[in-house]
Formats: sequence, structure tokens, C-alpha cells
Amino acid sequence: MKRRTYRRLRMSERENISRYLSQKMGVRWIARKIRRSPSTISRDILAGGSNRWMYRADTAHRRSLKHARHRKSGKLKLLSNHRLRKAVESKLRLHWSPKQVVEWLGQTYGANPAMRVSPETIYSYLYVLPKGRLKKELLSCLRRRHKRRHIKSSKEALVRREFEDMLSIEERPKAVANRTVPGHWEGDLIIGRNRQSAMGTLVERTTRATILIPLKSRKAVEVRKAFAKEALKLPRQMRLSMTYDQGREMSQHKLFTKSTRMKVYFAHPASPWERGSNENTNGLVRDFFPKGTDLSKLSRREIKRIQHLLNGRPRQVLGFKTPYESFKKFAGVALNS
Repeated sequence: MKRRTYRRLRMSERENISRYLSQKMGVRWIARKIRRSPSTISRDILAGGSNRWMYRADTAHRRSLKHARHRKSGKLKLLSNHRLRKAVESKLRLHWSPKQVVEWLGQTYGANPAMRVSPETIYSYLYVLPKGRLKKELLSCLRRRHKRRHIKSSKEALVRREFEDMLSIEERPKAVANRTVPGHWEGDLIIGRNRQSAMGTLVERTTRATILIPLKSRKAVEVRKAFAKEALKLPRQMRLSMTYDQGREMSQHKLFTKSTRMKVYFAHPASPWERGSNENTNGLVRDFFPKGTDLSKLSRREIKRIQHLLNGRPRQVLGFKTPYESFKKFAGVALNS
């Protein structure tokens, strides 16, 4: 039997996918139409935190080409170039950092491309080595002996996510910023053990009333439905807006606004102080559910018990009134747990 080889999606195929999605066709229907596996179509639609409403052919194609280049570049260089590998390993054994090794290579071998490599390539080489004496020896020479490589996001990566029709925090009314009008909330997720579970948090900016939201997953559709369900329990005058970071879980913000009539404003990337009340409250929640807690094992009753404790606690910022008391003063009704 002839072995079937995998072919990456072409630009023309992605254009067809985009067109069929706009016509509200299903993944399996599209797969049959362009003669591809449904899983191939599904992966391409969801790649990079996208979804069927956000999918764009040109964006998906550029991302695919970029990832293909990254998979190819540098991965085999230290394995195939014996001279380079020996030079790198010799300096690592002297407890040099990968960055120091890279600078030394540049000064020693000049513009010789065969003897140039990036720090990230050296880290990748070390962490993909099979278990054994060599890997253990080289990793022990690093200052931070992590079992896995944790890649830090560069400043260039902290760019605004292009959600459709997203409203910047700069467009938020001044009355929200100075907390004179209640009904404006800040939202976020608390992440559980191994990033496999999550809990939603909503904090009202004026009264500091807190709502903890059980979640089955971090998928955008689940987050949107769970947040909307809790928001719709609020009196109409107390659900005016929500300020959120640019996490992918809020990509369905337009549907959230449609169902709750709450506008969603997005904070700038890596700017947690723009949602200070929420960040502070998340720290209070962590007193009960520390990092490493499997949040999926918590019952709704337990989560709402902690919500009740937080809202019944006097707060200095409220003149030592409780969020319950402040919420009832402005809303005219009690906050439901």
C-alpha cells in the first residue's frame, strides 16, 4: 500500500475555509468540500487562539509559514555540526551561560555562519537531549536548573490581540475611572494546577463586590456563557461594563455584550494595574485557593462560600463597610451568592 504523505494547507485552501466559515458551513462539510481531514481543518481554525468567527486566511497562512520556519531553523545545527557542538559544550562545562557562549562564538569565529547560533537554540538543544549523563551534566552547569525550558515573552510579543471590534480602556468613560458610578466591573481568570483548570472573578469597582465563577474549561465559549449567566443575575443598573485583559478567553466579547448589554473594555497588554481592584481581589482569593490548587475539584457550593466570606468582610477602602452593604446601598437589592 502506498504511504499517504501529509501536505500543508495551501493559501487557496485557507481562502476556501474562510469563505465557507462566513457562510456558516460546518467543519466536516468544509473537509469534504476541499478533500481534507476534518481534524486538519479544525486545528487550523483554532490555531493561535482563533475560532470560526475570527479565522482569516492570510493570518493563518502567515502563522503556518512562521511556525514551519521555527521548526526547521536551528534545531539540527548543534547535532549536525560537530565542531560547533563541542565548542558550545566546552564553555557550558565552564558554567558559562548560553548568552555568554554566543558572544564568545561571535568574537572567536567572526562572521562564520557555521559557528553562529542563538542562546535559544542552545537551550533547545539541552532540553531535547535524551535522558542520560550528558544531559544531566550540561543542565547542572546552568544557573537555573529547570527540568523544562520556560520561554519568556519578549516585549515585542506583548502586542494587542486583534479581537473584532474591541474597545480599548482608553475609550472607557471617565466616570468608570473615578468610580463615581457603580455598575462597572473588572474581570479575570484564576488558573489552577498545571493550567488545566480555572475560575472566573468579577469585581465591582465602586462597591468591591466580588463574584466567583466556576468554570468547566478556559475555552472562550465556556467563559462567555459562565460570565454572562452570573452577570444576568445582577440588577440592570449594576451591569454597565466590564474591563478585562486581552486574554483569548474573552474573544467572544461581542456575544457577551449582546446577551448582557455590558460593554467590554480591554486593558493594555501586561498592564495589571489597569484592573487593580480585580488583581487585589485575586490575591485575596488565593488565600483560600493557593497556586497549584486543582480548581476543577471544587464544588460550586465551596466557591460560593468563599465569595460570601469575601463580600461579608469589612474593607478599609469602604470605610470598613462590607461589599454586601455597599452593593445594597447603590443597587437597592442584595447581591445574590
